[in-house]
Order: sequence, then structure tokens, then C-alpha cells
Amino acid sequence: MNRFAEARFLRGAASVMQFPADQGFEVAFAGRSNAGKSSAINAILARRALARTGKTPGQTRLLNFFDLGGDRRLVDLPGYGYARVSDRERAAWGPLLEALRKRRCLRGLFLVVDARRGLSELDLALIEWADPAARPIHILLAKADKLARREAAAALREARERLQSAASVQLFSAPAGEGLPEAQQLLREWLGLRETGKDRG
Repeated sequence: MNRFAEARFLRGAASVMQFPADQGFEVAFAGRSNAGKSSAINAILARRALARTGKTPGQTRLLNFFDLGGDRRLVDLPGYGYARVSDRERAAWGPLLEALRKRRCLRGLFLVVDARRGLSELDLALIEWADPAARPIHILLAKADKLARREAAAALREARERLQSAASVQLFSAPAGEGLPEAQQLLREWLGLRETGKDRG
């Protein structure tokens, strides 16, 4: 059973006025451009092309809200670290992200990091900005299937050492399904969904 079968694109917000009402449950996904964020969203929601993917970095330019049903939403944030995004566009994201951070309904943040590159200074700055004391942060070391087992284990160990208690972390691969059940379960918990025997499957 796909718990997120009702998932649908709600709106792309270019201004705070376009945000949905600050109620219910919201979980955000962030990451550097081309880290595998959109692929992770599609895999976790078990939807083939809900979030736009592509080989060209910077596909996500707005704050994209997805309705998951029952006043629960997922927010896909613009990828960062992509030089071709204009200064004007990047500056416009600031107030949007700050408004998002202050929303009472925001229950957690998934940060998607390319496992081959590891945590960057931009990733660590994003974690600090998101304020781990205010809400939980979970790192998906994506594209783990592109690493040998020993390399993947080393990447996970290094990330845990750098993060300490600031965030939890796991290996993840959208195409291989590695770490998928764990990520889906965490999303359910943050969205206030409690599985029963009927819900599992």
C-alpha cells in the first residue's frame, strides 16, 4: 500500500502570500543542486515524476508545495550552490526561506547530500540555519549505490562524526531503494501518521 497515494502538486510559491495556511503538518526537503533531491522525493512518495528531475542543476526555482492529504504537505526547496542562478533570484529566496522556517506546521527537514561528495560548508550552514533545536533534521546520503560498500560505510561514518547531535543521517539510493523504508517511516512520523496493522504494506 502506498501511504502517499494522494500526493499531488499543490503550488509553487514565489512569495510568502502564496504559502498554504500555517496549519497541519509540513516537512521540507533541501539540498545542493543535483544532489538527488527530486529523485529522493519521488522515491519516498512512490511517485514516478511528482517532483521534477533532470541532469541540469537548478530545476527547482520556487518553493514547491505538495499536498499529501489530510492537511499534510511536503515542501521542495530550491537547490543551492548552483552558480547559474541569478543574484536577483537567489536574493528573492531569502525571505521565502525565512518565512518557511518560522511556520509552526514545519515539523522536520530532510537534507539530501550526494554521498560521493559528503557534507559541504553550504550543507552545514543550512543545518545551522534550520535550527536543529527547533525541529529535527535528517540527512539522506543519496546516490549511495554509486559507491562501493566500504566507501559508503566510510561516508556514513564521516558524516556522523561531523554532525554529532545536530542531525541524524543514513545512506540512501532512490534507484536501488536503499534506505527507502527508513526514510518513508521517518516522514510518516513527522507528518503525524501512526501506522497500524492495517496501514502496513
